[in-house]
Amino acid sequence: MANTTGRLRRPLCDLLGCEVPILLAGMGGVARWELAAAVANAGGYAMLGMVRESPELIETEVRALRAATDRPFAVNVIPSATDPALLDRQIARCLDLGVRAFTFFWDVVPETVARVKREGCLVLHQVGTPEAARQAQDAGADVLITQGIEAGGHVHGRIGAFALAEEVLRTARVPVVVSGGVGSGRGLAAALALGAQGVQCGTAFLATTEAFAHDYHKDRVVAAGGGDTVLTDVFVLNWPRGAAVRVIGNSITEGLGDRLLGHDPATLPREVIAHDSGQPLLRYSTDSPMRHTTGALEEMALYAGQGAGSIREVIPAAERLNRMVAEAESCLAALEERQ
Repeated sequence: MANTTGRLRRPLCDLLGCEVPILLAGMGGVARWELAAAVANAGGYAMLGMVRESPELIETEVRALRAATDRPFAVNVIPSATDPALLDRQIARCLDLGVRAFTFFWDVVPETVARVKREGCLVLHQVGTPEAARQAQDAGADVLITQGIEAGGHVHGRIGAFALAEEVLRTARVPVVVSGGVGSGRGLAAALALGAQGVQCGTAFLATTEAFAHDYHKDRVVAAGGGDTVLTDVFVLNWPRGAAVRVIGNSITEGLGDRLLGHDPATLPREVIAHDSGQPLLRYSTDSPMRHTTGALEEMALYAGQGAGSIREVIPAAERLNRMVAEAESCLAALEERQ
């Protein structure tokens, strides 16, 4: 459990049932039960990344997570990027399992928010624009996660994380969490000083021993600096046109030259370059390499945010969280001394 003097505690912690305001991003495929349990048991707030996963896998993951921790958690699904029939089954299974919190992302789908709110569930909604923040809040979201353009993975907006958070904070009636480029305690302290109530971290927790990402992906994150990441929509198969992602530059992005954006999934070739548990994976798909992926890993989407420069080694998730807590405490204590 994180050791804190209380400088970091915010009302968000009471709402979510965590000790420190550090949220694990619901990274699809990466944030499975092992990583979620490690973050939760260390005092943070965990999310299971179940984007487009089967209800059966969701049940397996939820049960495994509950066996590993008694801490609260959320399940992350993406309504606008999931077949409606599958989404219906995902949410129904979660509700049957007694899941009490959901994280949503991309376009705001008010009817989906309303469905889980009617069941008494908390809703955390990640947004990339002030307008999306207003829509999510009006739909009933309990927490707004403002994702900046610095973030790894799918990026919905084009505004910096702190600039977006500052704008959203002017009118927000619910807690605001900063996401994008935050991988250290200094980033957490800055977010709290801005008036946000916490941070969400993806890249920082991808490079941990419990993450379900492939070791190759973790090693590339450790070796990368923020300037080694690029924003592109070439890794778009399985998602709507124009869905940009931030990845570590590789041979695919280098081959694009200055055409990183503007790709139409309908015109991209379907070529198998890797396999995962017997399933073929295509070049230009949104799939990133998981533990058991084999094939051309270098050509896949290697998600990472601009905060990668602060990640210098693969360590247990609890250790990363505790380092962030200690650093943030130190930063805030130094600010108090100057006042």
